[in-house]
Parts: sequence; structure tokens; C-alpha cells
Amino acid sequence: MKGFKQFLMRGNVVDLAVAVVIGTAFTAVVTSLVKTIFTPLIAAIFGKPDFSALTFTLNGSVFRYGEFINSVIAFLSVATVIYFVVVLPLKTINDRRARGQLPPEADPVLTDEARLLTEIRDLLTERRPAS
Repeated sequence: MKGFKQFLMRGNVVDLAVAVVIGTAFTAVVTSLVKTIFTPLIAAIFGKPDFSALTFTLNGSVFRYGEFINSVIAFLSVATVIYFVVVLPLKTINDRRARGQLPPEADPVLTDEARLLTEIRDLLTERRPAS
């Protein structure tokens, strides 16, 4: 049990669990965006919000290619949203930072108390005899 507990408490397992939870929540947001914004937009352009009724029959077998079209549209919509909302802005920020356009993060401003404590620490370090 001790080894199993150590395995579960390692940082990468916990990080992975957090990533899965956040990914699930993000998926719900993107799915909602696709269903409430993009699907009606596609319906306005093409006249059909749902292609699942599209079928053809060949030798008694029914091929529901409309479901496939719905899946492709959903995938492309989700991929587009993720690219333009997450990937592209992060890439732009990283590119600007690499070119030096974004100012580096400023050093934290020390309060008077912190500055005084730092000076005391430095003075005590100077007074300590070398071993």
C-alpha cells in the first residue's frame, strides 16, 4: 500500500488528474459554444441545423451519412474554437515574449518591513564567524 500511495501522490499523477478535470470542463464549454452558436450559424447558411436525416439506401442497407456530416462539422467547429481561443493567443504571446516585445515581469516591490528584514539578515550574515 505504501508504494501505491507514493505512486498516487507523485506530482505527475496529480497534475494529470487536474488536467483531465479541467479538460472535461473545457470540453463542456466548447461543446456548448458549438451547439448554441456554430450549429445555428450553419443552419442559417445551409438551411439545415441537423443533417442526421440524410440517408441513402443500397441493396436494402441504409447508409446514414448525415450523422457523419454532423460529426465532421462538430469536430471542425471544436478544433476551430480551440485553435482561435487557446492555441493562437498563446502562440502570439510566446512569440512576442521571445522577440522581447513584452516587458519582462518586474521584480516585486519590497515593503519597508521586508527591506528592513533583508538588511538585518545581511548584517547578521556579515557578523557570523566563518567556519
